[in-house]
Amino acid sequence: MQPDGRLQSTTPVPDDLESPRAKLVYLYVAASDGVTMEQLCDDLDIKKGTGLSITGTLRERGYLERTDSGFELA
Repeated sequence: MQPDGRLQSTTPVPDDLESPRAKLVYLYVAASDGVTMEQLCDDLDIKKGTGLSITGTLRERGYLERTDSGFELA
């Protein structure tokens, strides 16, 4: 935590992610030890279709992997 109370992320966000939601999903998965689609949608308050679209894009770009238990960073 920084002196002003803000958290400092040690996970860099890929430069080619422009969508704020894609960045949020990326950082959420990075902060988790694997996450299911249900957890992702519930915790980020997004619809399943939106979650599937974002995770699909992140997988296509090589940032996420789908595992038996959900998603994790590639």
